[in-house]
Amino acid sequence: MIADPSPGDCADWQPSARLGTIRARAAMLGRIRDFFAAVGVLEVETPILSQAAVTDPALASLRTGVSGLGRPLYLQTSPEFPMKRLLAAGSGPVYQICKVFRDDERGRRHHPEFTLLEWYRPGWDHHRLMDELAGLVRAALARPDLPVERIAYRDLFRQRLDLDPWTATLADLRATALAVGIADAADLDLNADAWLDLLLTQTLESGLGRGGMTFLHDYPPSQAALARIRSDPFPVAERFELYLDGVELANGFHELTDAVEQRTRFAADLAVREQGGQFIPPLDERLLGALAAGMPACAGVALGLDRLLMTAVGAVHIDEVLTFPIERA
Repeated sequence: MIADPSPGDCADWQPSARLGTIRARAAMLGRIRDFFAAVGVLEVETPILSQAAVTDPALASLRTGVSGLGRPLYLQTSPEFPMKRLLAAGSGPVYQICKVFRDDERGRRHHPEFTLLEWYRPGWDHHRLMDELAGLVRAALARPDLPVERIAYRDLFRQRLDLDPWTATLADLRATALAVGIADAADLDLNADAWLDLLLTQTLESGLGRGGMTFLHDYPPSQAALARIRSDPFPVAERFELYLDGVELANGFHELTDAVEQRTRFAADLAVREQGGQFIPPLDERLLGALAAGMPACAGVALGLDRLLMTAVGAVHIDEVLTFPIERA
């Protein structure tokens, strides 16, 4: 990470990305736009500022305001909610390349301001969208032969950790964490999803997407977020994530369209936030209104373009692909 310059230090005026990387970003964006033009998906723009904010307890919105409005505004963590309002208004398939903002995120692969590609396909499920995402990544990286594999979330844990995430007890999860050498596992007090996330990020992710793209799909229902839940013998959330070179690049859903269920999930998020002493954001009632009016069945995905560019140029730190990271902004 680049150190914060001392007062009067003039050396930090230069970009942290090489000019070749800046050109590579421009070329990649051009290929992405060409891809969507060829398949008939409309590019749109929606506001970066909103009167509502995300409820997900894992995300922290940045707040600001404008004179005369009389209420705070929030920088978007994703363009998802306004794009879904466009879908409900009959836009058809749409995509957007935009800046998004998340507080409390800084590190080798994280930056509080980053570039996201998000798109939605009415009438599609998450499996069909995985196919298109694979094609998009191949086009964006100019690697047409990049191979693809898919593995279900449950199968990954059963095959590599001999653990069934649908039936494991908290004791089973702790024992597995201890067996794979996770530091301080004996002292951690976590719920099941937190244990599963710890095992995924600390022991499994690094092996995904080696030599090609890996799609991890069909998550536990408790991790559905904004995805539909399919009533299999073991119900699953119709959600996926894309990994390349051990790095998570994208998160997609067969989207929930039920306004009542969405409100229930928002309320559950707010309860978790309140229990943890987190900020309670205002709900996006306009999104809920769009769902109630009839958003079409669809699949959607968000792809981090800074991380994708890191893969393209072989960068090991996100600052290598940003012109001016937050310490130089």
